[in-house]
Amino acid sequence: MNFVSDNTGPAAPEIMAAMIAANDGYTMPYGNDPVMDRTTQKLRTLFEAPDASVHLVPTGTAANALALSVMAKPWQTIFCHRESHVAIDECGAPEFYSGGAKLSLIDGEDGRIPPEALTEAITGTAQGDVHSVQRGPVTLTNVTEAGTLYAIDQIKALTEIAKAHDLPVHLDGARFSNACAALGCTPAEMTWKAGVDAVSFGGTKNGCLGVEAVIFFDPAQAWECEIRRKRGGHLFSKHRYLSAQMEAYVTDGLWLRLAGAANAACADLARGLRALPEARLVHEPEGNMIFVALPRALHRQAKAAGALYTLIGADKALDGPDETPLLCRLVCDWSCTSERVEQLLDLFRQGAQ
Repeated sequence: MNFVSDNTGPAAPEIMAAMIAANDGYTMPYGNDPVMDRTTQKLRTLFEAPDASVHLVPTGTAANALALSVMAKPWQTIFCHRESHVAIDECGAPEFYSGGAKLSLIDGEDGRIPPEALTEAITGTAQGDVHSVQRGPVTLTNVTEAGTLYAIDQIKALTEIAKAHDLPVHLDGARFSNACAALGCTPAEMTWKAGVDAVSFGGTKNGCLGVEAVIFFDPAQAWECEIRRKRGGHLFSKHRYLSAQMEAYVTDGLWLRLAGAANAACADLARGLRALPEARLVHEPEGNMIFVALPRALHRQAKAAGALYTLIGADKALDGPDETPLLCRLVCDWSCTSERVEQLLDLFRQGAQ
């Protein structure tokens, strides 16, 4: 009963099979393998972007940091949500890889940046003053760190504000597939057709061993990304093991099927939690992640029975008053079964009796 993260789940069998197949014989290193050529074409087709540049890296942090380092100068600021992954979970990597670009943190309910708040943040950043940081890219996250979604129209509203100020837009898509599955949209509709200039297309959280694609829809940025990837230590020599994962991931809709399974398990879990009078969902779960407050006694009994998930917030202590609500995060991955969901719900139900 592991609901800690979609990072804790296994790799999909199709991904493992592709890795075994890629391990046969010899091939050129550093992305010059034939598998990478096919992967690039498949991603261009998937995103309906025949000129897009594709760069594979092993981690989401590398994908976001390298993409933003291409888009932001060291003297600029990157506009992001206060609780975005680039702000709270990447140990200053965007600042490091960009050579010192600042992060401008924007508040917004349910993990989303409100249009008026983005406008205020941008216009409140002085320009043409040597003493002031200059405006840089906007980065959005879908699925957000609150487990909610930006609808396509919401993305467009924010990119239009950015474009009105000549600012590029990056999309952190660690859970891009979950967002696409939930919204019923195409990758193109959620990215360049909505005004996004670059995306970190995640695979690690959705059944891959470890691979993310940095995709720029303007091929003029390809060479700088290549240089920064090498200089930053993220150009794999045995690159075929990244290529093989990504090729299998985007073949025959595997990426979308895996995400759909994770979302469905999360929806089942959310329905069960709503039926518990003691449970309070903090955000509307729209992808594969739930934030819910439950009495300490329920957490204590569930964890004693072997349930694994993350307590968050200031109070994480299992010792204390039974009725005190503690906030937790529950994440479903592609392999999460209905039986596992019911097991966890049964533990909560038993604790509530």
